[in-house]
Amino acid sequence: MKIALETLGCKLNQAETETLVRQFTQAGHELVTRVEDADIYILNTCTVTHTADSKSRHLLRQARRRNPTARIVVTGCYADRAPLDLAKLEGVDLVSGNKGKMTLLERLQEEGYLRNVNSGASVSTNPALRTRAFVKIQDGCRNYCAYCIVPYVRRIEKSIPLDEVIKQVKQRVAESYHEVVLTGTRIGAYDSNGLQLKDLIKLILSETEIRRLRLSSLQPQEISLELLKLWRDSRLCPHFHLSLQSGSDSVLRRMRRRYTTGEYEKTVALIRAMVPKVAVTTDIIVGFPGETDEEFHESLDFCRRLNFARIHVFPFSPRAGTEAAQMPGQIPEKVKKERTRLMLALAEESIRRFREQFAGDEFDVLWEKQTGQGVWSGVTGNYLRVYKKDNRDLSNKLSSVKLD
Repeated sequence: MKIALETLGCKLNQAETETLVRQFTQAGHELVTRVEDADIYILNTCTVTHTADSKSRHLLRQARRRNPTARIVVTGCYADRAPLDLAKLEGVDLVSGNKGKMTLLERLQEEGYLRNVNSGASVSTNPALRTRAFVKIQDGCRNYCAYCIVPYVRRIEKSIPLDEVIKQVKQRVAESYHEVVLTGTRIGAYDSNGLQLKDLIKLILSETEIRRLRLSSLQPQEISLELLKLWRDSRLCPHFHLSLQSGSDSVLRRMRRRYTTGEYEKTVALIRAMVPKVAVTTDIIVGFPGETDEEFHESLDFCRRLNFARIHVFPFSPRAGTEAAQMPGQIPEKVKKERTRLMLALAEESIRRFREQFAGDEFDVLWEKQTGQGVWSGVTGNYLRVYKKDNRDLSNKLSSVKLD
């Protein structure tokens, strides 16, 4: 049967969707990219913000309009948080939260939506997969930051056994992937029988032939000198995503983050001292409850001083059940919109400054796709987006280029 999979949200969701792609392909089903061609449409949802919820509902309604006969299945964090609400949406046939995500194939077979084909087909050329592979190493978070819904929808902290991670990376290499991204809810909390993230990275580098290894988001308190020394191996991508959320200490305390701006700044300085040409990217929330103009400008000034390579900006979105949703001093939408505009302007300025410092330098680029006639798009290890005119097929190739 023909299966269409669509993903919203974080790299962990993308990693879990890749696992589903492999499961359905190896069971003999065909993965398609268009909803119109599908017998079953599966949406892997996010629920971090109300915008993510809204986008999920839009995609589900759109899928039903485009393909009235397809079975529509919803999974992921939104399905975990509000299964009854999603089940009431017209056209939705099945809702399964995160706990049941990895057994969707079996459930669809049991309920008669799928025939059990069991062909053992190869996944290496499947169009639903990308040039960069995501490997899940950890799930769950118990930090309970005041604004965050994630600990309520990914409740149990668990780490994938080390030998299983190594096996998956070797499989991706055999499938011709050049880059693997290690991802999870909080990968800095990785612990497999006492072996931590740094131990896992060492083993991947020593026991596999992966050409580029990238990490998803880390917390500043999870960075150590011992961890950073591993970046002496050039296969580790010089890119750290450290979620800041606010550049104001008083706001960070209300958010229940576990660091100060001073500690964060020292961590960034250490990273830049240890890792040449490194990109440090971050997330920022604007309009958190009680955020004064002074606190917002503290955050803006802090981000300007730290010269991030990229800033992902989010206006505060109250999530029912979190502490922040009930806090006094909720910021009016008009104020949040203006603060978002100012922070986005800084984000644009920051990424421009970051790019310009590498003009004339040489980098290895992993080419991903054609964006126009003879124009290829790819990324460097430090996450610069690069374009090159070339009539050859560069898809999933690594090559050295000099940046204009």
